[in-house]
Amino acid sequence: MSLTAEQEEWTQIIKPKNGWFDLKLGELWSYRDLIMILVRRDIVSQYKQTVLGPLWLFLGPLFTVAVYTFVFGGIVNMSTDGLPGPLFYLAGTTLWNYFQACFTGTSTTFVSNAHIFGKVYFPRLVAPIAIVIANLVKFGIQLCMFLLFLSYYLFVADHESIRPNSVLLAMPLLVVLMGGLSLGLGIIISSLTTKYRDLNYFISFGVSLLMYATPVI
Repeated sequence: MSLTAEQEEWTQIIKPKNGWFDLKLGELWSYRDLIMILVRRDIVSQYKQTVLGPLWLFLGPLFTVAVYTFVFGGIVNMSTDGLPGPLFYLAGTTLWNYFQACFTGTSTTFVSNAHIFGKVYFPRLVAPIAIVIANLVKFGIQLCMFLLFLSYYLFVADHESIRPNSVLLAMPLLVVLMGGLSLGLGIIISSLTTKYRDLNYFISFGVSLLMYATPVI
């Protein structure tokens, strides 16, 4: 006669060591020095051996805004709801560039840091979090450039359609949400790119087109 579930006595029970939400954030804090080292590495290595160096943080968005203003504003004649074209496009691309950089960077975490993972132990979240923080520094610099544009149209040009409101107070929360979203999606993709390297090319191409499917455009 078979025993019921209540009557059965198991000699050994196998359970997972970690729960779904056991992120070991305390361990991450103990490796904060390593995170700062990786942040510095990501920032310095990107502009190493370049002539203009960190100036590309400003030139990249400016070139993009110039192209968008010429194509969408001059050729397509897309409405900007009365806002100045450069300010309109810079507002969208500044935030989108942060999401794009975080997502593409974290999506190749395991592949690009495989030589480090195999030599020494540290929490694997250190690498993608360092990427998000490094891009947050770049985003802060580009945000300052956007604020300069906003100040010009607000105080110098005295553009009537620009009226800042309380919605701007939610911007820090939106930045945190974008960083968390790009971190989570990037880690999922990164676990797949270890086996399917073709995803690297798909992500680089797909993210560039993704902006046109979002309200950013």
